[in-house]
Amino acid sequence: MHSPSAVGFPPTNAKRAGFFGRLFAPRCAMPGEAFGAPGQGNSSRIATVTVIAVLLLWFGVTASGMVKPLFLPSPQAVYEKFIMAATTGFGGATLWEHTVASLVRVFGAFGLACLFAIPVGVMMGVNRVARGIFDPLIEFYRPLPPLAYLPLVIIWFGIGEFSKVYLIFLAIFAPMAIAARAGVSSVSLEQIHAAYSMGATRFQVIVHVILRAAIPEILTGMRIGIGVGWTTLVAGEMVAATRGLGYMVLSASEFLASDVVIMGIIVIGFFAFLFDLMMRYLERTLVPWKGKV
Repeated sequence: MHSPSAVGFPPTNAKRAGFFGRLFAPRCAMPGEAFGAPGQGNSSRIATVTVIAVLLLWFGVTASGMVKPLFLPSPQAVYEKFIMAATTGFGGATLWEHTVASLVRVFGAFGLACLFAIPVGVMMGVNRVARGIFDPLIEFYRPLPPLAYLPLVIIWFGIGEFSKVYLIFLAIFAPMAIAARAGVSSVSLEQIHAAYSMGATRFQVIVHVILRAAIPEILTGMRIGIGVGWTTLVAGEMVAATRGLGYMVLSASEFLASDVVIMGIIVIGFFAFLFDLMMRYLERTLVPWKGKV
């Protein structure tokens, strides 16, 4: 006979433990569960407490004078720079103009990567000829940092807008293609044989069985790819850029304006987090069966 806490019920003293006791108490098992899945449950309250704790620590460290403002500016200073950049501008453009320029570059490259990387990854998974052609090329350049082939991109395409988008596209392409191939390879043979036994053609098997089963891995690759894209954005905007969040951060670093640097990091993280939330929503909508079968 299991104790109440062993089957997922919170211990009886959780109510007397206060807020943190209720926050970290075990989740009650859902109907049909014996012990609950590992990591299951809502972590939004813990995430909120973590963010508040980090902000309070930031306020406390800067207010106490333990760290010089050059190395860690106060939240008030970062907020003042945010207002200044949004109204009067920084580096020859307002914060909104910098943000729009970076969003166009990142999501333009991301859209091109979705258009080309996902079909290439699927072809690599279903066709040995395509795998033999693309796999060595992708695996060769995937570990290379974007700064390594940035000079070649400049020599080939100049210092215009296309070279920046193309650099980000190359960085996103590899992880998305590999994720699509991994998703295709994860499809079980039983599903494929069942589709063939019901009279499906090869094209129907690829579209209705393989692609649908590969969607979770493809969405994961998209989330990884956009993160790599934001990382490469700073390198791309090193090339004769006059606007962009990466350009703004690089310009601020030359003048040791750490408050502007932190402001740019927060803005980039905000938009990256919004995109990640959108991808999580799509994942719950398109593949509600992920992790349950």
